Amino acid sequence: MDELEGLHQEVRGCTKCPLAQGRTFAVPGEGPRNARVMFVGEAPGFHEDRQGRPFVGAAGAFLNELLTSIGLKREEVYITNVIKCRPPGNRDPYMDEIEACSPYLDRQVALINPKVIVTLGRYSLAHWLPNAKISHAHGKPIRVGDRVIFPIYHPAAALHQPALRRTVEEDFKRLGAFLAGLGQAEEEAPPEEPKQLTLF
Repeated sequence: MDELEGLHQEVRGCTKCPLAQGRTFAVPGEGPRNARVMFVGEAPGFHEDRQGRPFVGAAGAFLNELLTSIGLKREEVYITNVIKCRPPGNRDPYMDEIEACSPYLDRQVALINPKVIVTLGRYSLAHWLPNAKISHAHGKPIRVGDRVIFPIYHPAAALHQPALRRTVEEDFKRLGAFLAGLGQAEEEAPPEEPKQLTLF
């Protein structure tokens, strides 16, 4: 079994916090093992809990639309959440739930090794930048170690607050331009010189 699929199975059987008792399915995440871009939301909602897949409700339909608008296919990116089980009534995750689930997210990032992580919402942003405010950070790429974090408001927030919808659409345009620039820079980078072997 592939390491990532093994991790997914571990998440499906997880009982580290009380959310396990009320779930239909845990939602590990989905996407290719070698995805360059990873999207990280907050937690599964009603539809995600029923299907065991991330972003399949109204917010998922909007995310698919946003991906299409910048020339990305859903199958090309990896999509997951900070929390892998649905909090009752879609309430905000509690700190102990985030702490229980965070190691899974860290392992997903290590296995997939994406170049860009798009955080959707404040809980996802806080995983990498705990002191950042999404109202200031959204739409701007931020380098954290050898990765780029690209914060965007959660698509669900844009559905509930129509004023945010345009902001999310604009931020996705910025993301598209950033990814295009990243791809071009990689194509234009000179090939690495072969390392000289020193013979002793």
